[in-house]
Amino acid sequence: MKTFETLLVLPLILANCVQAQPSLKDTGAGRCVVLLHGLARTETSFAVMEAVLKTEGYKVVRPGYPSTSARIEELARQTLPAAVKSCGTEKVDFVTHSMGGILLRQWVADVGDGHVGRAVMLAPPNHGSEVVDALGALAAFNWMNGPAGAQMGTGKNSLPLRLPPVTFDLGVIAGTQSLNPYFSSLLPGRDDGKVSVKSARVQGMRDFITLPVTHTFIMMNPTAIAQTMAYLNTGKFDRSLGFVDAVLDTFGCPDAECLGVSGDSDAER
Repeated sequence: MKTFETLLVLPLILANCVQAQPSLKDTGAGRCVVLLHGLARTETSFAVMEAVLKTEGYKVVRPGYPSTSARIEELARQTLPAAVKSCGTEKVDFVTHSMGGILLRQWVADVGDGHVGRAVMLAPPNHGSEVVDALGALAAFNWMNGPAGAQMGTGKNSLPLRLPPVTFDLGVIAGTQSLNPYFSSLLPGRDDGKVSVKSARVQGMRDFITLPVTHTFIMMNPTAIAQTMAYLNTGKFDRSLGFVDAVLDTFGCPDAECLGVSGDSDAER
């Protein structure tokens, strides 16, 4: 029912988004967010997230980095200092997808957390991924994922397992839907097709939720985006947020004002 409702209302939202006014809350005014994409992805994967953050008043830095060309330690040194400098703020917030979260943890391990404000990790392999254990010896896997991909397993060469606990303000969102049954068969318990829910957890995080989303598209999912905004703005996820409410919030009309109607909760629909 929720999916059907969303399909009905989404065209109306999109049609009115161009005319929608910026958020009156300005929750992100004076704040900067660095968006870090995952392995074998590009900065364009965060385009929707960037648009929503800008609507809320955030400055956004969306660096691309050659994720398959070097080890994680080198990628962190190449990417994070310049991105933080581009923000020009004392504290910088972060939203990461998959291996982007490991880059952030590596950088903090190297230089400390003094510049980190709040962070949200989407589907982070904080304990590595068994998919890498199973496929890491294949030439095709290494060609596609490079040196950093080889570090993302759960064995003795796992970089995530060597990193210290998190010391900054962090919320984690894990997915529970998969597009790849074979990959899921390699993972323990619930998973998003590449990372298990268990692996996404990390010592020191302040909040954690699961959503019925896939690893590949979690950063584009309206509910994941709305929950990311909730954590950046308040330091906790909003467990009362319904799916349709999340779609409306993502497109800049949390009270359904862009549709010319009053917002209702899912329970009232």
